[in-house]
Amino acid sequence: MAALTSSGARGLESHAMGVDAATAVASTLKALAEPLRLRMLSAIATSPDGEITVGELATLTDVSQPTVSHHLRVLRDVGLLTADRRGTSVWYRIEPAYRGAVTTLLDRFAPAAVDVAGRAHLTALKDVDPALDRLATSLAERFPATPRGECVRVVRESYTALVRRGGEATHLVALTEQFARQRIVDAERAHARENGADGARRPPQVLFVCVANAGRSQLAAALMRHHAGDRVVVRSAGSAPAADVHAGVRGLLEALGDAAAADEVDDVTRFYPKPLTDDAVRAADVVVTMGCGDVCPVLPGTRYEDWMVGDPALASPAGVAAIRDELDERVRALLADLAPQAA
Repeated sequence: MAALTSSGARGLESHAMGVDAATAVASTLKALAEPLRLRMLSAIATSPDGEITVGELATLTDVSQPTVSHHLRVLRDVGLLTADRRGTSVWYRIEPAYRGAVTTLLDRFAPAAVDVAGRAHLTALKDVDPALDRLATSLAERFPATPRGECVRVVRESYTALVRRGGEATHLVALTEQFARQRIVDAERAHARENGADGARRPPQVLFVCVANAGRSQLAAALMRHHAGDRVVVRSAGSAPAADVHAGVRGLLEALGDAAAADEVDDVTRFYPKPLTDDAVRAADVVVTMGCGDVCPVLPGTRYEDWMVGDPALASPAGVAAIRDELDERVRALLADLAPQAA
């Protein structure tokens, strides 16, 4: 037994983080374990130029400049920030070697930490097969260009993807129908686009992508629909979709009166995070990413933009309003370029 225990310990040692590495990581995490520092780090990471002065951070955090300087010094001491003086101001930015890690922290770990307490994990519905078969038959009748076997595949893949998000089981079949229908429309549009069919008569299609599809991308899509109407086709998706739209964003979406489409299932299913699909990217003329890195495939003939915008899940009510205003300006500029008559 002692030999087995010793062998097991050696096995664990080979998988566990080394002592030196753990010490270094713990030191960095300790520096981050302060709400004000996290707020300042997120402000720097999402600033348009990727850098901010002490004075700007003092205004943001409503504390004195000496207090801001102290916290910035802590972040500099562990290597997270670099600084340089220009004239009378000192500018702070993320250390290049840490940019990817900071993006992961702010766009993936932080929203998960905020949402995890209230997130309910979803288990698949019982006896759902007949309902999914009926959905596939209905979609095959509605889209005769798509074989029934393909409709079956898309319906079942869509259901599985929505189950994996987590969340409440209510309306899951209705959401599956809506998501599968959108995927089939996108696949047919992508095929037509790639073959040059009816290109001149197609309205431009814009895809907004963020990590969770629960805040930024949903809000940008709603703003585009609000301003463009049916002159632009709008989609949104997430590289790692959340269980539900952020509570602070849902009110803004409802205030915009975004029905998303005339044939949506009902009010409950207007806003729901959905996974990113290849067909959505292939169908889009413009793909706008927000905090999700290079998850989208780069296709010829597709325009790509990356918008550095804060995450509403981590913002105060005033911060969410500021994010909405920034997205509104960006959406209006994009719309003016894509469809001037709609701007």
